[in-house]
Amino acid sequence: MAKTDAYRNNTAIAEDGPADEFLRPAAPSRPPRPIPRQEDDADGEEVFLRSRKRVPVRKGILPAFFTKTTPGRVILGFLALVVIAIFVFVGLAVKDFLDHDPRFRIDSAASIQIDGNSQLTRADLLTVFGADIGRNLFFVPLAERRRQLEQVPWVAQATVMRILPNQLRVAIVERQPIAFARIGNKIKLVDADGVLLDMQPSALAAKHYSFPVVTGINPQDPLSVRRPRMHIYQKFMNEIDSSGEKLSQNLSEIDVSDPEDVQGLVSSDKSEILLHFGEDNFLDRWHEYQAHLAEWKQQYPHLASVDLRYDRQVVLKMADNAPADSATAAGAPAPPPVPQKQPVAKARPVAHPHRKHA
Repeated sequence: MAKTDAYRNNTAIAEDGPADEFLRPAAPSRPPRPIPRQEDDADGEEVFLRSRKRVPVRKGILPAFFTKTTPGRVILGFLALVVIAIFVFVGLAVKDFLDHDPRFRIDSAASIQIDGNSQLTRADLLTVFGADIGRNLFFVPLAERRRQLEQVPWVAQATVMRILPNQLRVAIVERQPIAFARIGNKIKLVDADGVLLDMQPSALAAKHYSFPVVTGINPQDPLSVRRPRMHIYQKFMNEIDSSGEKLSQNLSEIDVSDPEDVQGLVSSDKSEILLHFGEDNFLDRWHEYQAHLAEWKQQYPHLASVDLRYDRQVVLKMADNAPADSATAAGAPAPPPVPQKQPVAKARPVAHPHRKHA
């Protein structure tokens, strides 16, 4: 009975309260506050909380007096000027020592070393350095001297260096001639870049050069014109001699004035025949000429020119002072027609030099 009465009393109290309390939403529950980790010492000391480490702040090298105060900044600026003045003074002293010390003076031409010259004499190259004798080594303009050396026709490349304490070293690369060039009534040497080279007759005889004469290299033309023509000449010579027969020795003159028609002059039975090779297939066209030369000479003894530029025909020309048909004029029967032959046209005879030897 006591439990029943207590239940009724609690129920009555709940019903007497305001109805809004039953409609009020429950307050959000807060998460439990984490309990900081505690550590106990072995000796039973007082429990403490571990603190976080502070991030160290990096301070400047200079004291705060020089960076945060006006007098400090003035003193710092003065010290900086003093350090700069010391460096400038030391630099000027070193420069004055190097410029005026007699140990760095080029006393004579013996202090200039020259390597790589075979065509040019030492005296030819020392003329470039005439103003440097007695001059301080550091006052010699190396770039200008190198440029002056490379203006000498025989010099392809030059290098000039300082050698302490008082010497210059000069290294040059000379040009290599690959042909004779006919310039008017004169014969000069020419290299692969079309640069014309002079040589004393005695030195020329000592070298024993044996080249064909190249025409079409005009000294008035720029190197941009002469260089490609000499490249065509090299291509022609390399292809003609590629079989190992040394066929280029039969050529006394090569005309490269027309890049699309390389012409060569060859000797045949005490006469000379001008061959037109075109711009390619030089060796094949030479073999074609050799294969039919005897047949052509039999029918045309005064043959002066053979044009081999065409694939299926060959154009033959005779000198204009020769009879049109020598065999018929002599009363002999005419030979059979020659294959790969066009009607013979007359050509004006041209005097051509033989292969030049020195």
